[in-house]
Amino acid sequence: MSNMEIVPITPHLGAEILGVDLAKPLDNEEFSAVHQAFLDWSVLVFRDQHLDREQHKAFGRRFGTLHVHPMYKDKTEHPEILKVKTTADSAYTAGDGWHTDVTCDEYPPMGSALYITETPECGGGDTLFADMYLAYELLSDKMKKMLEGLVAVHDGAIPYVGSYKSTPPEGGYPRSEHPVITTHPETGRKVLYVNAGFTSHIKGLKPFESRTILDMLYRHIASTPKLVARVQWQPNTLTFWDNRCTQHHAVWDYYPHSRYGERVSIIADSRPAA
Repeated sequence: MSNMEIVPITPHLGAEILGVDLAKPLDNEEFSAVHQAFLDWSVLVFRDQHLDREQHKAFGRRFGTLHVHPMYKDKTEHPEILKVKTTADSAYTAGDGWHTDVTCDEYPPMGSALYITETPECGGGDTLFADMYLAYELLSDKMKKMLEGLVAVHDGAIPYVGSYKSTPPEGGYPRSEHPVITTHPETGRKVLYVNAGFTSHIKGLKPFESRTILDMLYRHIASTPKLVARVQWQPNTLTFWDNRCTQHHAVWDYYPHSRYGERVSIIADSRPAA
């Protein structure tokens, strides 16, 4: 696509995409270019976008079926839109900790597109993204071998009840099992696929063994700066990330100021697989 320009944020993760107006439907050539950039960079930042909710959803639908968040299944108006609002009165900000979106689902989102329209007057409110390809690659060969074949449980009650204090729906929030090491279905690359937001334990291990391994992996993610790309939001910025190979952390460093955005997510065609 001749008018699309890619400006990397880091050498391995994240890129700003120039020359694309997401308010217009992506034609086949545009979609192919954006999709390839998505696979190459995992986190795409589109600035100066002016979208209504239908245009936002249309962008997401170009990549697949839109997801409805487990905490908002009973809402009828724009159920695919997840509002991300933090003010001085908020008890928490969504995503304030390293996580991968909704891995408690059997088919977690393959990607999420967050459109921020209000940023804090004081600055701040960035989102950190971490490269789970690189997180896997930086492990020792013996650690990789030990983790291969292990399966972890991902439980929606951990964030939605434990952190957000929401009332579970009838039957509770989703709970699913996924491999600790997955293979990205499109790139074929290995991914470290556990996250502090949703992963409760590794099956088949004693509790202290599971906790020790998970805590080590979470420290690895949180304390390795080379994994991270930082997105600085401006009003009318849309960021689209590959949920299959990244984690992210919304930094709440702007109290008592406000930030507002809306997110759509796309359901994956297949379950996470080794």
